[in-house]
Amino acid sequence: MVTEPDLNATAQINHPSAHAVTTPDKPAVIAATSGAITTYAELDRRSNQVAALLTARGLVTGDGIAVLMANGTEWFDVVWGAMRAGLYVTPINWHLTAHEAAYIINDCEAKALFADASLADTVARLVDTPTAALRLSTGGELAGFEPLAAAVARQPTTAREGQREGMWMFYSSGTTGVPKGIKPTLPAPELGGPNAFTMLLVGLYGFGPDVVYLCPAPLYHAAPAGWSTGTHRLGGTVVVMDRFDPIEFLALIEKHRVTHVQVVPTHLIRLLKLAERDRARFDLSSLKVLVHAAAPCPASVKREVIDWLGPIVYEYYSASEGSGFTAITSQEWLAHPGSVGRSMLGAVHIVGPDGGELPVGEEGQIWFESASQFAYHGDPAKTAQAFNSAGWSTIGDVGRVDADGYLYLTDRASNMIISGGVNIYPREAEDVLVVHPSVEDVAVIGTPEEEMGERVTAFIQLREGIAPSDALADELISYCRERLSTFKCPREIRFVDELPRLPNGKLLKRLLTQPES
Repeated sequence: MVTEPDLNATAQINHPSAHAVTTPDKPAVIAATSGAITTYAELDRRSNQVAALLTARGLVTGDGIAVLMANGTEWFDVVWGAMRAGLYVTPINWHLTAHEAAYIINDCEAKALFADASLADTVARLVDTPTAALRLSTGGELAGFEPLAAAVARQPTTAREGQREGMWMFYSSGTTGVPKGIKPTLPAPELGGPNAFTMLLVGLYGFGPDVVYLCPAPLYHAAPAGWSTGTHRLGGTVVVMDRFDPIEFLALIEKHRVTHVQVVPTHLIRLLKLAERDRARFDLSSLKVLVHAAAPCPASVKREVIDWLGPIVYEYYSASEGSGFTAITSQEWLAHPGSVGRSMLGAVHIVGPDGGELPVGEEGQIWFESASQFAYHGDPAKTAQAFNSAGWSTIGDVGRVDADGYLYLTDRASNMIISGGVNIYPREAEDVLVVHPSVEDVAVIGTPEEEMGERVTAFIQLREGIAPSDALADELISYCRERLSTFKCPREIRFVDELPRLPNGKLLKRLLTQPES
C-alpha cells in the first residue's frame, strides 16, 4: 500500500552520504547478472574520489560531464561523484552511433567523458569531441582514455569541503529530429536538501529505506536514472539489470524480494506474452508498487496487468523537461480507463489551434502551469515554442481532460496523420494491433499518397516463429477494422524484422522506411 507523504522523512538529509553513516554495510547497488554489490560506505568513498578527481582536473561548479556507460555498479560511482561536485551529468544512449554520441558530447559541452570498455567499438569511432579533454575509462582499458581506477587511486575517500548538488542534463530522445539538451538551473547547494522528485517518490509510491527497487531499463534514460538515484537518496537498494528479460525480471523480484519497479509498456506487453505457467512460477508477493510511464499503454494491456498483479499498478505522465506531472492509481484508472491521471504539480490546460482554451472533453494540445522552468540548450527558438504568453509549457502532446480533471493522451501532435483532410492519431490503431497474437511490436505512421495526402501504414514486427504473408496482412487490417472506425485503420501493412524502438519504449518513427518515390 502506498503511504501518505512523511514530511519528517523528506525533511531529513536525503543523500547517500547520510546513509553511509547510518547504514554503511547496506547494499546500495546490486548488479543483477554478476551479483556484484556496492554498499553505501563503498559508494560514498568511491564517489568522493570521483568528485575530488574532477575538481583536481579543473572542473568547476556548473561544468558538465558525459557518461557513455552500460548499466553497472561503476555508473553510480561516477554519477554520484559528479553530482556532489556540482556538475551537470549527461548520460548518453549507448545504442547511438558514434556520430550521434559525439553530437551530444559536443552540444552539452562536456569537459569530461566517462566511457565503458564494453562499448569500445562506439568509443573508437568517436571523433571531433574537443570539449571533453578529460577521458576516463571504466571496466577495462580504452585507447586514449585514462583508467578511472588508476586516476582515483590517490584521491581522498572522504568528502572535500565545498561539495554541492549537481543536476541532470538529459537529452530528448530525438524521436522526430535531432536530440535537444534540457538544462535546468542547479538546485540549492547543500547535499541532500529539499528535492521535489524525492518527495513525489515518498508521497505517491511509499519510497523509503526499506525499498528494494528493480531497474530493468538502461540508466541513460531519465526515469531509470532518476528513480535509481532517488532510491539512494532515501536509503533503499537498487537492483540493476544489464538488459530486460521477462523471465529474469520475475526471477529477480523473487530472489531479492523487490518491492518497487518502474517499467514501460513494452516490458508489460512482453511479460503478458509469456506462457501463463512461466508467470505463475515466481513468488511476486514482495512487490508493492509497479509503476509504468514513458510511452502510451494500451488499455487492454493495463487491465490484464491489474488482473494479474492486483491494484498495485500505478502510472504517471511527465517528460524530461519537467513540464507537468500527472499520476493515477489502479482504482482510479479502473474508474477512468485510459487516463494518465490528474495533475500533481500545476493546472493542466487543453488548447486549440487558435491558442484558446478548449472545453472539458475536447481534444487539443496539452499545456501545464508550472513553477519550474526549462530551456533547450543552444536553441532559444525551440525553448520559446515550448512556452506561451501565460507562462504555460508544452512538449507537444495532444489530449483531453474529463469533468473530474483526469487527463487522457491522444498522441503526439507531430505523429498526427492527415488523410483526405481528416486528422488521425496513430496510437489508436497501434493499441489495437499490438495485442494481436501474431504481433510483437507495431508502429503506425502516415506515408505519402497522391490522392489522400497520407495513407495510414502499419509497420509490423511479428512474434518469433510467425511468417509474414499477404493473408496475415489482410487479417491484421480486418482485425483493426472490427475494433476501430475504418478511416483510423491501416490501409497497408509492412512487415519488418525489428522496429527502431529505444529501450524506454519510445519509437524512432523518423527511422522507419519510407516508400520509394
